[in-house]
Amino acid sequence: MTPQWPGVDPEWSRTIAVGSTSGADPHGTVRRWHLLDNGDQLARRGLAPAGTLLCVHGNPTWSYLWRTLLAAGSDPAHPWRVVAVDQLDMGYSERTGTFRRLADRITDLGDLTDALELAGPVVTVGHDWGGAVSLGWALAHPELLAGVVLTNTAVHQPSGAGVPPALRLALHPAVHRWGTTTSDAFLRVTHALARPALPAEVRRTYLAPYRGAGRRAGVGNFVADIPLDASHPSFAALNGVAEGVRDLQVPALMLWGPKDPIFSDRYLKDLVGRLPHADVHRFEGAGHLLAEDRDIAAPIFRWLAERDVARGGERPASDAPPAAPHREGAPEQEPGGFRPLWAALGEHAAGPAGDDLAVAEMSPEGAVSRSLSWKQLDRSIAELAAGLREAGVHGGSRVSLMVPPGADLTVALYACLRLGAVVVVADAGLGTRGLSRAVKGAAPDVLIGIDRALAAATALGWPGRRISVRDLPAGRRRVLGVETSLAALARRGAALGADPEWPAPDPAAPAAVLFTSGSTGPAKGVVYTHRQLAAMRDTVARTFGIHSGARLVAGFAPFALLGPALGAVSVTPAMDVTAPRTLTARALADAAAAIDATVVFASPAALRNVLATRDGVDAAGRQALERVDMLLSAGAPVPEPLLAQVQQLLPRASLHTPYGMTEALPVTDISLEGIRAADADAAAGTVAGAGNGVCVGLPVHGARVAVVPLAADGTAPGSDPVTAAGVTGEILVSAPHVKDAYDRLWLTQLESSSLPGWHRTGDVGHFDAAGRLWVEGRLAHVVTAPEAVVTPVGAEQAMERLDGVRLAAVAGVGPAGTQAVVAVVETAPPARRAGPAAPQLAGRVRAAARTAGVPVSAVLAVPALPVDIRHNAKIDRTRLSRWAARVLAGGRPGTP
Repeated sequence: MTPQWPGVDPEWSRTIAVGSTSGADPHGTVRRWHLLDNGDQLARRGLAPAGTLLCVHGNPTWSYLWRTLLAAGSDPAHPWRVVAVDQLDMGYSERTGTFRRLADRITDLGDLTDALELAGPVVTVGHDWGGAVSLGWALAHPELLAGVVLTNTAVHQPSGAGVPPALRLALHPAVHRWGTTTSDAFLRVTHALARPALPAEVRRTYLAPYRGAGRRAGVGNFVADIPLDASHPSFAALNGVAEGVRDLQVPALMLWGPKDPIFSDRYLKDLVGRLPHADVHRFEGAGHLLAEDRDIAAPIFRWLAERDVARGGERPASDAPPAAPHREGAPEQEPGGFRPLWAALGEHAAGPAGDDLAVAEMSPEGAVSRSLSWKQLDRSIAELAAGLREAGVHGGSRVSLMVPPGADLTVALYACLRLGAVVVVADAGLGTRGLSRAVKGAAPDVLIGIDRALAAATALGWPGRRISVRDLPAGRRRVLGVETSLAALARRGAALGADPEWPAPDPAAPAAVLFTSGSTGPAKGVVYTHRQLAAMRDTVARTFGIHSGARLVAGFAPFALLGPALGAVSVTPAMDVTAPRTLTARALADAAAAIDATVVFASPAALRNVLATRDGVDAAGRQALERVDMLLSAGAPVPEPLLAQVQQLLPRASLHTPYGMTEALPVTDISLEGIRAADADAAAGTVAGAGNGVCVGLPVHGARVAVVPLAADGTAPGSDPVTAAGVTGEILVSAPHVKDAYDRLWLTQLESSSLPGWHRTGDVGHFDAAGRLWVEGRLAHVVTAPEAVVTPVGAEQAMERLDGVRLAAVAGVGPAGTQAVVAVVETAPPARRAGPAAPQLAGRVRAAARTAGVPVSAVLAVPALPVDIRHNAKIDRTRLSRWAARVLAGGRPGTP
């Protein structure tokens, strides 16, 4: 009977008799295999496949797992033969009655491919324990192998890591046979790991070949064959695969579901260490059954094409991407001209200013609580670097820094960079879940933290050896799993006679993984090389004129670490830098007075609280603020009225609001005077393109900016960057300080760099005739109404000028192309409850939106709009759209 399985073309299903050559069966024993194979279908259609995907399932699935790959491989646009096997004793293949171990299964698969007369190029695809089987076949067939794809699998139990609880339970003698064979509990538990839940018909299809205990013996045997230690019969075979993988030079792709309770990120880290050249993509929120949770076919086939796997993984010269566009005025980046990030620090320490103040911290009482001169800072860095090196931290080691900005963080950061270690920085503003997701995803080798961070690491199972900032009592060290402290490592480094001469870093080597704010989706790790960090320093210095001798108050975390790199004296005010709203006017004034500050860095949220608390500043504090020459405020748009009030507090300062992102900081810059001039041009209509967004000014030194025009469906599909006035599109940036890549997000990186030489920011905007950039919102937040593409910021600004409206957001509700434009306003005073706005307010909001050319279908009022924790300014419009859709459908409003 022709099988009827959801998503499977019946033509793919076939059986084949295969003779055994060795392994679990006597030589010549014939076994019946079932497989899904689109080879005959491709031949019937006259399509020549580029190669073969050999797909191997794990336990307790079967070839059905790979149905989307079979469908994609049958597409005439990119034909590939896909052979998805049912391993013996599994799926619809023969029940042999023989216990088959890992080595047997590798041999079995080789017998099958011989019987199929499989020819290269072959790309293996494996999941779960099918990953080890597929890699074993790959190592045994190098003449056919063109690449490997792995999804949530393992080949080695990382040292010091316990066996996952679910596997321990399945292996327990009291549970094993009942859970895996007598009952179908193991199958049902595995299927329940899908995120979202499997449709009923798909779940039934997975269960179908395992109806009855007699058909589940292979499931139980597969579990029993997991080698937990060297005494297990399959340990040697698995270890052979694990070590052999290190020599594979073919293209490799790893697709991962980090919510997997079995094959967690620690197994991914192990595999990355064995295949360091692999492309890796983690699908946040996905779990063990990745092929069910996410579309893996599209990225796999895109990878096959991008890496040209069928032709040996080398792109022909004619297909090589063009060189990055010339960057007018870009800083010199040749190796001979490269200056490491810390170059100015060392020069100051060795020069006449060596005993001058370099870094200071402020106490809540307004006094300097700790300070280091340039010599002391340089020596502290050298001593800690030596101590870290002896403790096993080396070039390429990932070190997560969970230390508040100040002297300790400055010393730790620069010590790691001098060693060639990769610093991982994700701040507490991500919230517990976001921070935990970031740390686990980055998989640091070492975690350096304050007590609170170390306690969180213990409670939440964060990876990495633990190092405390200060010496801790023995009992506390044991509880937190702390090996040593920065203080102890520095003492050890000093005893070793730290050598101040460290080899220059490779400019192209990774130096840092910096996490985004998480305000537009899960926080992403952004990889910077040493060259790119140095270019960021140079761009900031040359754009804003900040050079050696400057004295800055660092109230914004990203810039708290740039002071020493710029050769500037820096002070951290008394505040929680991860919560900008904790900066008070008095704390700012005390910090400015302590170093006679010339520059202040502060986020918009920090500035709002500074203004709200300005009455607490005494005469000396006001005088210190009046001596500041420049204020930089970044992280979110800064309204002109807010800057006008800040100007009164800092009357001599030039106020600047750079536009940028974690991937490229900064991109453009504009001053308060520039904002006022742009607003005046927009109001008068004298400059084409002025208006409808936030004016963020002109590109910073060394940067080029352009847009890719939006299409009618709200996407930016073009490949020709433009700078013409009035053309709205996705904003692109090209600069020496643009990020190197997204960390373990291969697909995201591919999409962000799809135009060679440019980074696609995901923001939308346009230029005016004066060359100024106006930001209109995020590409993901564009509303596709009938006959119009609506960007949100211009209309939101118009609404926020209304009395009684504190914040406004535009959201789209309904199918793409026919979306209704919904305005959601946060009122002042706050509305008592969320829901439809009062008729009078709704009328005023609609009229204001019309001035920006936006037709609003409905107006909702809320006590507070959902904003991100870090900046307290970026509105979660995706969440707002879902909420608005529920309200307009008659659901209970609740809280957005």
